[in-house]
This record gives sequence, structure tokens and C-alpha cells, in this order.
Amino acid sequence: MTPMMDAMTGMKPWTATEFGLILAMWAVMMVAMMVPTAAPMTLMYAAVARKAAAQHNPLAPTFVFVAGYIAMWTIFSFVATIAQYALDRAALLSPMMVSRSAIFGAVLLIAAGIYQLTPLKNACLRNCRAPAHFLSSHWRTGNLGAFRMGLRLGAYCVGCCWILMGLLFVGGVMNLLWIAAIAIFVLLEKTIPFGDLSGRIAGLAMILTGALSLAL
Repeated sequence: MTPMMDAMTGMKPWTATEFGLILAMWAVMMVAMMVPTAAPMTLMYAAVARKAAAQHNPLAPTFVFVAGYIAMWTIFSFVATIAQYALDRAALLSPMMVSRSAIFGAVLLIAAGIYQLTPLKNACLRNCRAPAHFLSSHWRTGNLGAFRMGLRLGAYCVGCCWILMGLLFVGGVMNLLWIAAIAIFVLLEKTIPFGDLSGRIAGLAMILTGALSLAL
């Protein structure tokens, strides 16, 4: 049995290799899910960089900005891996990394729904939805400055979406359709005209679904 399968089935405590494999899985998944949702911000930074280069005042390359964003989600992936280890040791996850407990899944849904309605969620989402405002408010020069801007954007994005990623334990960390559904929801919440409102409506739906699950 491979180290990855050992970690997935919870047959024994994870080794460092198994932890590293799960961490890599989370990091790749977060990049695949979240980098596309930052496209409006990335494209605006790239446009500013092109204009500056045309004026012979070059800025840090766009990939440095994106690297900062990815770095923040890699940090989140480390935390998610620790959370998965704790859930695995508590026998709350199936071999496909789905919650074994209906109560735990319902509580996660309710918690995610409540968070959708909080001021912190709204503050983070506002920064993610306003590329021009974000860049003008947090502009830094040089490679380090661009990396720090990417980190800050990543921090807002994590603040906006961290508990939605927890819902992967409800639908399945290895469930590609569930992963795609969450990624699409995050993208729409960040980009469509009434995404913030739809996010709050979705939050109410999560609370209702979780409450119904507890009642049944």
C-alpha cells in the first residue's frame, strides 16, 4: 500500500512522508481552485505592469505577485493538512476523506453558512471583488513589494473562503465534482455583479440544510 493510501485510510499514524503527500495534495488543489478566482486582480496588475514598462518604469513581473498569492494558500494548505490529520485520528473521515459523522457534516454546513453572513467575511470579499481599490490601497514597489501584495490578497482570499474549503470534508476531498462546485461558487461570488448578495443567500441555504440534517 502506498503512503498516500495509508494516510487516506487512517490505518496508522501518518509518517512525515505521508504528511508531505497530503500537504502537496492540498497545495495543488488550492492552487487549481483559487488562482483562477484571482484572475481579475492578476490581469489588472499585469496591465499596470505593461503600462509601466511602456513608460520605461518597469515593475516586478506578474508571476511575483501571483507567487505571493500562492504562498498564502500554501500556508493554508499546511493548516488544512493538520486539520485533516486531527479528523483522521478522531475517526471522523472515510477513506475518501468524507465525514463519517452526519452531525459533524451538518455543523460544518451551519458554521459555513453563519460565516457567510459575518462582517469579516464581507470585508474580505470586498477586497477580493475590487481589483482597482485593492491595488491602489496596498501598492508596493519592487519584487518584495509585489510578493507582499500577493500575500495580502491571499490573506483576504483565505479570510473569505477558508470555511468553504472545510466543506470539502462534507462532499469529499477527492470528489472532483464537489471541488469544482466550490471553486465555481467562489469564482462567482468574487466576480458577478451581485456575488456578495448571492453569497449571503447561499449562507442562509447552508444554515437551513445543516439544520434540517440535524433534525432528521
